[in-house]
Amino acid sequence: MGEVLLRDRLARVGVDAEVRSAGLVSEGAPASPNGVKVMAKRGLDLSAHRSQKLTPDAVAHADLVLGMAREHVREAVVLDPASLAKTFTMRELARRAERTGPRRPGPDGGLEPMADWLARVGAGRRAADLLGTSTDDDVADPIGLSKRTYERTAQEIEDLVTTIVRHAFPVPAGRP
Repeated sequence: MGEVLLRDRLARVGVDAEVRSAGLVSEGAPASPNGVKVMAKRGLDLSAHRSQKLTPDAVAHADLVLGMAREHVREAVVLDPASLAKTFTMRELARRAERTGPRRPGPDGGLEPMADWLARVGAGRRAADLLGTSTDDDVADPIGLSKRTYERTAQEIEDLVTTIVRHAFPVPAGRP
């Protein structure tokens, strides 16, 4: 759900980005029926989705890695230790972005480099912060639960995506 919601939101604000989803467990599994239904209700097609496993190469080449849970972030950083500065749970990035503010104007008239913004957003983070089992920054996994639970999860992800995109890709003043 996160992949299609993020891809849709970025497209709506005119950001051409490659958005891919990967997980820790299965390879080739379809999206859950409830996930497909909840996304279809939003006009998004999840029916062709097949799960992929997270790889060191995928983490290394990404500009930003978002996890639904702390364990996802921890695994990404284990696969590529240099990725800590660009790897967050969705909740953590949204919270830190709200506190830090949007990307600043860059020297070329565009926005500051994503890596620079992420460094500001992530200031003070340490790899050791990923240890333990706190679920404070996790989006609860609805797998196997009711359609209503999927709807709540989708709404949470949608709200987080909105916050992240608003800060990572702010619309310049004077532009609709």
